Amino acid sequence: MNIALLVGRLLLALVFGVAGIAKLADRKGSRRAITDFGLPGALAAPLAILLPLAELGVAAILLPTSTAWWGALGALALLLLFAAGIGLNLARGKKPDCHCFGQLHSAPIGGKTLARNAALAALAGLLAWRGWEGDAGPSAVAWIGALSATQLVGLSGGILVLALLAGQWWFLLALMRQNGRLLVRLEAVEALASSGEAPQPHGGAVPVRPQEEGLPVGTEAPSLSLSGLYGETLTLDALRAPGKPVMLLFTDPNCGPCTALLPEIGRWQEEYSDKLALALVSRGTPEENRAKSQEHGLTGVLLQENWEVSEAYHVGGTPSAVFVRPDGSIGSPVAAGAEAIKTLVRQAAEAPSPNAPLLPAAPAAAPSGGGGCPKCGKNHPVEGAPARPPSPRIGEEAPEIMLADLSGREVALKDFGGEEVLVLFWNPGCGFCELMLPDLKEWEANPPEGAPRLLVVSAGTKEANEAMGLRSPVVLDQGFAAGRSFGASGTPSAVLVGADGRVASEVAVGAPAVLELAKARRAQA
Repeated sequence: MNIALLVGRLLLALVFGVAGIAKLADRKGSRRAITDFGLPGALAAPLAILLPLAELGVAAILLPTSTAWWGALGALALLLLFAAGIGLNLARGKKPDCHCFGQLHSAPIGGKTLARNAALAALAGLLAWRGWEGDAGPSAVAWIGALSATQLVGLSGGILVLALLAGQWWFLLALMRQNGRLLVRLEAVEALASSGEAPQPHGGAVPVRPQEEGLPVGTEAPSLSLSGLYGETLTLDALRAPGKPVMLLFTDPNCGPCTALLPEIGRWQEEYSDKLALALVSRGTPEENRAKSQEHGLTGVLLQENWEVSEAYHVGGTPSAVFVRPDGSIGSPVAAGAEAIKTLVRQAAEAPSPNAPLLPAAPAAAPSGGGGCPKCGKNHPVEGAPARPPSPRIGEEAPEIMLADLSGREVALKDFGGEEVLVLFWNPGCGFCELMLPDLKEWEANPPEGAPRLLVVSAGTKEANEAMGLRSPVVLDQGFAAGRSFGASGTPSAVLVGADGRVASEVAVGAPAVLELAKARRAQA
């Protein structure tokens, strides 16, 4: 029994010793794990040091018989604390990475994590109980004094061999990681070289190539035949029949920025009816689209079953728009986001010829207050529309975010101080977000080296967001105020905020651009 108690103490000491050293070697990851488990960001830095020091202290006092009881009590207290944190997060539907052994091993928590902590806690409880009765087993260090010189040399040699093997394993692991990073960089360089472009870092921003969205200008627009809100069939040929160009507006009934744009679309349909046919390509049931259409006096609403028309036109997000000439050819690149759509509509209404190609709309350059009046082109606010603050530029201080997460706890962007954060603007009811969700989960499970933290700023209900199963913090912003403050105009879109709290990238719009931004590494000057 004495030997069993000694083995149990050695096992606990080994577990806590390795865990403490690994956490100290990866304090950044430890801070991340602490905030992921729901603790305030202000506690992350001190706890990232105090927790591993406590683990190392427990490991040290477990070895001598005189202090083994206190060590067992400390181990039991820490394990019960860990189990409570794991159980609470699992009950809330969250599965953050445990980061139990730093970079040596980190995986999402689950039933196995809870069972492992329970087994270790049971062992610590047994040691504490036997120690209370005065039977903690033999000392783990006293036997060294009884060894002969030959035995001491053999023991030292064995420890040295084990240390060399551990060092060799650590070196090989570091070498494999370095080779992986070099391969990723080489692939990026080859991709840029094949496209004839060169990376141009600016202000520490991540050089993300814009997603090639939309069909080439001048190619034939894909035909479409969709049902309207009342069972009628609408085709592209019918929309072009009066000899006017067509503006296809891709929307979604669950997209917040799309809903905010509907009053403008209704006004455009009325004012530009003699110059332009504006049709909405939406999805969902006729009932959920009909109420909003009647409220804003919309006509020409077409319903696609899934995303077949969006995919045919290479549209990757909502709201988006594309201009089709009277001859049935593509007349513009895709305009992504409300501000870009307003610019494209104004260009179409003021174009000298309906067959003139339209330039890409640039939402970032749109003036505050709505992007210019579609009627006169002057930069004055649209009546009834709230003034839109200017978007922050790269290098400027990021707008503050302070919103409640799914458990009701307030989360602020400043809580992530000292780490890069990818702020993702999301809506669980957005079809493009739904299509992107599996890729986002895969990125969460296997983030690339140097990947930023993820903060999801979402609309929708608490239940809908919980059902997504994301591990990262999700905060609710039903009015899309945070997205507008960063210059985002649709979902999914994202922006990178640097460790210094400043904007570090342009707003990435659409799933491919967002994922590319998430996987990119900060450019080195």
